[in-house]
Amino acid sequence: MPNFEAALAELEQLVEKMESGNQTLEEALKSFQRGIELTRACQEGLKEAEQRVEKLVQQNGIVAVEPYQGNDSA
Repeated sequence: MPNFEAALAELEQLVEKMESGNQTLEEALKSFQRGIELTRACQEGLKEAEQRVEKLVQQNGIVAVEPYQGNDSA
């Protein structure tokens, strides 16, 4: 399984390729399938990172752990 950054970069390339419309149906299906695999890898990487952050926060004695809400203005 690729690391998060590699998976995200490959996923971005697949999206660009699929958006170009220059693939056969079979190629597009293979790209889509690979994209699903990469998306799952990215989600797992983010989940692991979130768990590590929560563990670090707990180790530093901070009682309240709130989920990261992200930047909604982007």
